[in-house]
Amino acid sequence: MVGKFYAIRDEAAIRKGTFISTFFAIIVAGGCYFLGGFGRLYGGVIDFAPNGTPIYDSIVPSMLQTLPDLMIGVVIILVLSASMSTLSSLVLTSGSTLTLDIIKPALAKGGKQMSEKSQLLSIRLLVVFFIAVSSVLAIIQAKSSVTFIAQLMGISWGALAGAFLAPFLYGLYWKKTTKASVWASFIVGVLIMCGCMYGTFTKTTFISPFFSSPINAGVLSMVAGLVIVPIVSLITKVEEPQKVEKMFGCYERKVTVHAATSLMDAEEVKK
Repeated sequence: MVGKFYAIRDEAAIRKGTFISTFFAIIVAGGCYFLGGFGRLYGGVIDFAPNGTPIYDSIVPSMLQTLPDLMIGVVIILVLSASMSTLSSLVLTSGSTLTLDIIKPALAKGGKQMSEKSQLLSIRLLVVFFIAVSSVLAIIQAKSSVTFIAQLMGISWGALAGAFLAPFLYGLYWKKTTKASVWASFIVGVLIMCGCMYGTFTKTTFISPFFSSPINAGVLSMVAGLVIVPIVSLITKVEEPQKVEKMFGCYERKVTVHAATSLMDAEEVKK
């Protein structure tokens, strides 16, 4: 999201991006939601668990089996390219964010300046680190009892939504949002989803039934963030109020626009 907003040139690009993104989201979300319904057309080849429920990850492979070899190759290339582009964008964004927004300012406070060469080296090392972490998590998942990939997606996206939704929302429109409340949202959202991950991998109900379902835990983490951020903000202080006022100054900027003249009677115009 941050990378996309950096690419905005003007208001026209925002309007164009709104329509394009919405159209693309409808296609992607619609395809995902109707995938189960379309999968019923392949009922004879989809694998089922011993309890009679379908193994959802077998739907797409079953559908691909009916395609020509050339089309299967195209689909595989598309999946690999999408996975590689997603991974590259995530690790590059994560590495640069940690280096430029956390490590570099921390060193600057200590009186040390980070050269461009050092920044580049730090980003490269962090990229390798994040790829290694992803590989370890993938190996752990392969050896665990979790076989439904949507469970892993639910855990990861639930953690992101629980951590960032409330800080983004309140930070855009409420001046009293504090750094402490943002950290509180981060910690609570991640902890809730870690509890869900533990319950999912071990097949146990951890503390609450919410932790046995990534969807329920994700909703709980988002709601918790929306409640925690304003409460913590009210009991803590904004560290740099002048800087916050300057940030919100864009909402108070005066803009001159052309006003439309209403149609009036000719006599009123003369007057």
